[in-house]
Amino acid sequence: MSSVGNDQEDLTRKQRREQARAERKAMEEAHAASAARRTRLTQLGIVVSVVVVAIVVILIATGGGSKKGIPTSKHERNSVVSEVSALVGGIHQSGNVLGSPTAPVTLQYFGDLECPICKEFTLGALPTLIQKYVRAGKLRVEYRSMETATREPEVFKNQQIAAYAAGKQNKAWNFIETFYHEQGEEDSGYVTEKYIQGIASQVPGLNLAQWSGDRSDPEFANQVTTDAQAANNNGFTGTPSFLVGHSGGAMSKLEYGGSPENPAPFEEAIEKLVKA
Repeated sequence: MSSVGNDQEDLTRKQRREQARAERKAMEEAHAASAARRTRLTQLGIVVSVVVVAIVVILIATGGGSKKGIPTSKHERNSVVSEVSALVGGIHQSGNVLGSPTAPVTLQYFGDLECPICKEFTLGALPTLIQKYVRAGKLRVEYRSMETATREPEVFKNQQIAAYAAGKQNKAWNFIETFYHEQGEEDSGYVTEKYIQGIASQVPGLNLAQWSGDRSDPEFANQVTTDAQAANNNGFTGTPSFLVGHSGGAMSKLEYGGSPENPAPFEEAIEKLVKA
């Protein structure tokens, strides 16, 4: 009996050893698997970091896919100048007005030079209106100031006055169009004196010395204030906003509905007035 008991005890000890060995092996395998996972995660982290760095470098090099102000290359600047000149060149300008003084219809365009939606209108619907109606002598467009997107009132005042001062030499629309073409990222503080000077330097034929002096003329500061009052009187809350009517007559709000890049609502309103 004792022999049988000893055999059973030896068997039990052997089983315990085997169980312990199996447990150690399982633990070793678990540790190995965990180490392999950590290695894979580390490698993946390195790959992700490299990709992120590459993306950042690309975004920096490309400006994040959007313009951030004055073009740095001469080719880009010449391209903007050519585009603006093709759009407004040869059209009568007087102060902040583009178009013939005898045009039967007037469109008042209330805008903020830093407003991205104004840029959409200026580069979207407006060129069609200029080509179809302004060049034909049917429409005159009057640019007016309304602060919405520009965060600092003094910056807003300076940039709008700079445009009106260019109008003293009948170049306001060249300045306005160039500004919108080269508009920077909203709320980035890109509008500095250097930026404003850079816009003016791209306006063909603008006497910069005269323009600099004209910017101090109180007439233009008063005009910005008058524009703000007109916008308020008409209940405008955002830019771009529009008034349209027979030149010299009563003006009414023009609601463009959806996208400011679509010229159709403007064409419809202008056509009605031209026919009337």
